[in-house]
Amino acid sequence: MVIAWWAALLGLLLAIGLILFRVNPVYALIFGAIVGCLVGGMSLTQTTDTIVKGSSGVMGTIIRVIAAGVLAGVMMESGAANVIASNIVNHFSDKLAILALALSTMALTGVGIFIPVAVLIVAPIALEVGQKMHYSKLSLLVALSGGGKAGNVISPNPNTIAAAKGFNVDLSQVMIADFVPAVVGLIVTVLLATLIKHRGSFVPDDQKFESKQQDDLPSLKAAIVTPLVAVVLLLITPVGDIFGIKALASFNLDAMYILPIAGLIGTLAMGQSKKFLQYMAKGLARMTDVVMILIGAGAIAGLVSASNLPQKVVEIVQTTGISGTFLAPIAGILMAAATASTSTGVILASNSFAKSIMSFGISGTGAAAMVHTGATVIDQLPHGNYFHVTAQAVQMHFKERMSVVLWEMLVGLSMTIVATLMYGNLF
Repeated sequence: MVIAWWAALLGLLLAIGLILFRVNPVYALIFGAIVGCLVGGMSLTQTTDTIVKGSSGVMGTIIRVIAAGVLAGVMMESGAANVIASNIVNHFSDKLAILALALSTMALTGVGIFIPVAVLIVAPIALEVGQKMHYSKLSLLVALSGGGKAGNVISPNPNTIAAAKGFNVDLSQVMIADFVPAVVGLIVTVLLATLIKHRGSFVPDDQKFESKQQDDLPSLKAAIVTPLVAVVLLLITPVGDIFGIKALASFNLDAMYILPIAGLIGTLAMGQSKKFLQYMAKGLARMTDVVMILIGAGAIAGLVSASNLPQKVVEIVQTTGISGTFLAPIAGILMAAATASTSTGVILASNSFAKSIMSFGISGTGAAAMVHTGATVIDQLPHGNYFHVTAQAVQMHFKERMSVVLWEMLVGLSMTIVATLMYGNLF
């Protein structure tokens, strides 16, 4: 049966409300889906089937996210991520410190590190730079967060995997499509962070920083092997398509294989083969929360898919005369804002509105790029963990952290506008 649009909307709003009241997002999303189905007239059995079907729809994404855990575990646990970040900052002059900080988090998220973890890794370096150059914490966090957002849309992270799977395109295609928006995001980040470098609170002059040296840190050459192998393997098929090389075009090695292979080769290059199983276990542990949220997102997406809400949204778009193209970025913006999560927002937007978005004649890659960049606009709200993790990273109180949200939003919005102009068939 088809559920009325208002029942699906009620379930979605209930889930959002529970998240805002600090209920675990997984339970909030599943409970919202249950209530929406029951209020919409489904029986208990039909409700169960709808939720199971919705959660089953995200299994492809979940498998790839688990595979990405190998790469993330290797990069973080081996110290490779720290080495890459430190080298980027050290190779830039003081005058280019803000660019160096933004580029560091962009590089880390770009190679598969979660954006909160990337900010945590670079934050101590940023605070030292801020103290030395007398830059405000506001400026430092905008640089870190904006750079992380730019890297996040071109990375093999869960959100990119969800965008690719949601629109049935290759992960590499989404990463390539988002490259220009990401570069624009980096530029906007540097400009904004520079503009506000003397606004807000500063790092105390008497604050001491202890340099934490990890034993057996890899060299820079060894540290970049893992992301380099991943990028090369992910680009084989697209390069084959572009240049008409059939052997490469038919390669079709999925991210499910590529990311663990890159992690293994990188581990061998760093001479840490004995620790590979440990890296795998740590990487999987880091992915557990993401996997659980994806299951909850799948449940609510099942509710929306079983309703006529997507059709009603399309009707509203057509009635108002707004180009249907804008449904893609708007869906990404609203769903990510509702859940305060890029990956959850992407999977809700793509799984619930993919058919409606595609009905306007937009390509799968273009739709994925617009939804994906849209999900970076206001995904940093207080009902998510990113807001609080990043505030603690730069020792910032709640009110001041809220002031960063506007600047982060401008970075995400710049990428969304560029993606929409590039792929929205507006001209």
